[in-house]
Amino acid sequence: MSDRAVDRILTDITLWTAALARQFPELAEELAPGRRSPAGTAPTAPHPGRDELIRELRREALLLEQRHGLVVPGHGAAPIRLHVSDAIRDITDGVVELEEAVRARLGLPRPGRAPVVERLRRTIALLDEIAAHADLARHVRDELRRMARRCARTLGDTEQVVRVSGRCPWCDSVSLRAFPDRRAVLCVNPACTCTDEECGCQDDPAYRHLWPEAAWGELTDAAGCRTEELEAAMEENPC
Repeated sequence: MSDRAVDRILTDITLWTAALARQFPELAEELAPGRRSPAGTAPTAPHPGRDELIRELRREALLLEQRHGLVVPGHGAAPIRLHVSDAIRDITDGVVELEEAVRARLGLPRPGRAPVVERLRRTIALLDEIAAHADLARHVRDELRRMARRCARTLGDTEQVVRVSGRCPWCDSVSLRAFPDRRAVLCVNPACTCTDEECGCQDDPAYRHLWPEAAWGELTDAAGCRTEELEAAMEENPC
């Protein structure tokens, strides 16, 4: 794998780690009583016969709070939100397993216990070492992307997207979009693939060709948009 392809994967790892570290603590707040459902959705009534399951999941959520530093205000009498509890458990286990796998592959001692966000910080601190193993880097990127997307879906968040003028240099469609949270431009055409055989869009259906800020000059030359437009798009509201 070329240095350029590795750099792209490392950029993705950094972006997805930042997104997950920012949003994961908000899941604990979703377990608080009185939290409203996302706009346009109605709360679902508990299914008959699930009281015992709810009590069990509440106990698990409280254990997560003690073990990983989560705060669940007013948990004593509040009904647990099952999909939030499931997401917390899945992401927590995923981050623990990912850190352990990374350190095992790098020949490092097994990590000590820590909250999820601290584990993410410890893993991202090993980015230079991860870069030396292309398959490990891809695995780290894919797992962080999966967990960050699940976290965002659970919170009901939609990433800001801003239309950008010009045509994608690879598929010639008007599908360029700015993503301010990542400070990056992506082609959102699912059928788009570039000519770089080492780019993730070649073999990963979930991957979209991405131009980080450092590559905006290259993009503007090829797509017919302006750097000033991209800068402004990063400050726009979602369209």
